[in-house]
Amino acid sequence: MSSPKDQALSGAIFEESAVLTVKDLSRMCAVDERHIVEFVEEGVLEVVETAPEWHFTGAALRRTRLALRLERDLELNLAGVALALELIEELQRLRRQLQARP
Repeated sequence: MSSPKDQALSGAIFEESAVLTVKDLSRMCAVDERHIVEFVEEGVLEVVETAPEWHFTGAALRRTRLALRLERDLELNLAGVALALELIEELQRLRRQLQARP
């Protein structure tokens, strides 16, 4: 019998430079398209192109999945998710600055 350590994880590498539509993002994150629109309206996600439809960078996939986890695990509302993401990004930026110091 194999232990959990011996089991392989499956996954895919996704290009952060890819361009995604609302439909793509909602399908990849298994949420309704309206939820993606709410994330945009609250400032959680940023649209990079609007004509003829909204487009997002591949990085939005990672951000959307994190936002959904924050909603689910911490039971945050949209404003709370937006604030938490800002704080996480600020913390990451400060850590990078500290690591870059001689």
